Amino acid sequence: MGGSVIILLCLVALFAGVLAPYPYTKSNFSRTYEFPSGEFPLGTDQLGRDVLSRMIYGARVSMLVGLGAQVIVLLIGVPIGLVSGYFGGRVDLFLTRFIDVMYAFPRLLFVILVMSALGAGLTNIFIAIGLTGWVGIARQTRAQVLSLKEKEYVEGARALGAGWFRLMTRHLFPNALTPIIVSASFGIPEAIFTEAALSFIGVGINPPTPSWGQMVGENQQFLRSYWHLCVFPSIAIAVTMLSFTFFGDGVRDALDPKMK
Repeated sequence: MGGSVIILLCLVALFAGVLAPYPYTKSNFSRTYEFPSGEFPLGTDQLGRDVLSRMIYGARVSMLVGLGAQVIVLLIGVPIGLVSGYFGGRVDLFLTRFIDVMYAFPRLLFVILVMSALGAGLTNIFIAIGLTGWVGIARQTRAQVLSLKEKEYVEGARALGAGWFRLMTRHLFPNALTPIIVSASFGIPEAIFTEAALSFIGVGINPPTPSWGQMVGENQQFLRSYWHLCVFPSIAIAVTMLSFTFFGDGVRDALDPKMK
């Protein structure tokens, strides 16, 4: 079920220009604050823009942030975890202390500080989430490497003359991949929620580019009078996060031999 919703969201994000009934920047000041109707299925906002069109384009932002940020997280966290777990000793001590220091920072606060320094924008969100979200992946990769590097097949490869780089890339990393994939699938909804929180407080996506979190933040004061302006984006965020969470559970069950 989660995978089906994710595929649907990816298609919506990919074909947003075709699916959106109106341009997301098109304003009509004579049609402001309209409730859902046949012409505007999700109503209009304070500038007379179609909420449905803005939500469709908002899906593009959420998917880009969720997937793009995880790529950066993996590129940082996996190599650090591999090196720390394989070499051990002082290298492991230095890297684990660095990981512990990064882990001690409240993540959302650290992301806000990074965004305040870099400025709002999609690229900066990638950087902020990537710089703060790699810690969990690194710790998990290190734990897997520590348990795998003493296995017989690793000792056999080492006896045959395989170097440290070959051992890490050809023997350790492929066998540690299952928990990494599961962790990454759970990290995607966390990145989406982080982007929504940043846009909610105004340090995320630059207007007029729509973001679900930005739409909620801009219109939360109208919850009693014009409920549709923040209820529909909130539902979209919740459904997306639940879908990726269910997908992560399914991936974990499918790749865990104990579940078979």
